[in-house]
Amino acid sequence: MKVILFGATGMVGQGALRECLLDPDVEAVLVVGRSPTGQRDAKLREITHTDFFDLSAIAPDLTGYGACLFCLGVSSLGMSEPDYRRITYDITLAVANTLARLNPGMTFVYVTGQSTDSTEQGSVMWARVKGKTENDLLKLPFKAAYMFRPGGIQPLHGVRSKTAWVQAIYTATAPLWELLVRIAPRYVTTTEKVGRAMIRVVRNGYSKPILETPDINQVGA
Repeated sequence: MKVILFGATGMVGQGALRECLLDPDVEAVLVVGRSPTGQRDAKLREITHTDFFDLSAIAPDLTGYGACLFCLGVSSLGMSEPDYRRITYDITLAVANTLARLNPGMTFVYVTGQSTDSTEQGSVMWARVKGKTENDLLKLPFKAAYMFRPGGIQPLHGVRSKTAWVQAIYTATAPLWELLVRIAPRYVTTTEKVGRAMIRVVRNGYSKPILETPDINQVGA
């Protein structure tokens, strides 16, 4: 299995990268990002690229891969709908359309979030935008596409948020996360389980295209 990973410096992406590097079935990982991860591994190759709307300059490097784990995303907090849509929908579909053309046998895994709105009609802005993103990804000519909708995520194995105030909250509430993972598996998962589940649905498939937190926990256990 050869994997392309977007968003490897984010919290979910860090967990996905760790699991890819540990999994013996993953023979190569290509990270495409705006900044380096700082990781070193024989499996790992990194390309620094700033314009995700136009991947033509690196298109030859993106061929021959069987999976894309797309973990790139931002919080909608304080953002207008056009700005949030530009990052969440426009960039994702630009990347996905390019990869579908270059690798028609690829499996595409996209990280959205719990309560994403598949109807695209609800009152919550981020949920509508994520819902449209999911719906349009599922129409692309990939071998398969899976939408991951985790709820709360406990960072493990040194995974950290890039946002200082978010990381401060995680640090202060670490004992609570340990408890929530045990008592609320329908709502809380871990970076380890998300990363493992991504690899396993690429390898084995899954019975439905949208995985909620209980599905992620089951597959990634």
